[in-house]
Amino acid sequence: MIYEWVKVVHILAIVAWMAGLFYLPRLFVYHADKAVGSDLDETFKVMERRLVSAIMRPAALVSVATGLWLVGLGLATTSDGWLWMKVTAVVGLLVFHGLLEKHKASFARGERIHSSKYFRIINEVPTVLLIVIVIAVVVRPFS
Repeated sequence: MIYEWVKVVHILAIVAWMAGLFYLPRLFVYHADKAVGSDLDETFKVMERRLVSAIMRPAALVSVATGLWLVGLGLATTSDGWLWMKVTAVVGLLVFHGLLEKHKASFARGERIHSSKYFRIINEVPTVLLIVIVIAVVVRPFS
């Protein structure tokens, strides 16, 4: 019974985390073109900060914690190739999340290091990683 509840929390946390990973780069697309110090610049800073601190960070932590818990409950063993495929993609999501946090901090300092085009391109990264994760979990290749 505990397995099912941990899995529910895991899935809900993933949904919340992925929503943030999809949305934050989109906010950056629009933020990149706004003048530093403008009303819209300040609005985007608040939106980005709240998205990261209230949704993305907690959801990422819960996703990883419940994922490890599920492995501990016997969902998979470290000899399962699909698990390593998933873990690799999740590490990719964590690295991407870190990159987004770095960009958020740059915007907060009033820096404009990248163009909106850059953010449109990197916005595709979580989609690709999510596809890999879903394939790993559902199809379970390398088992």
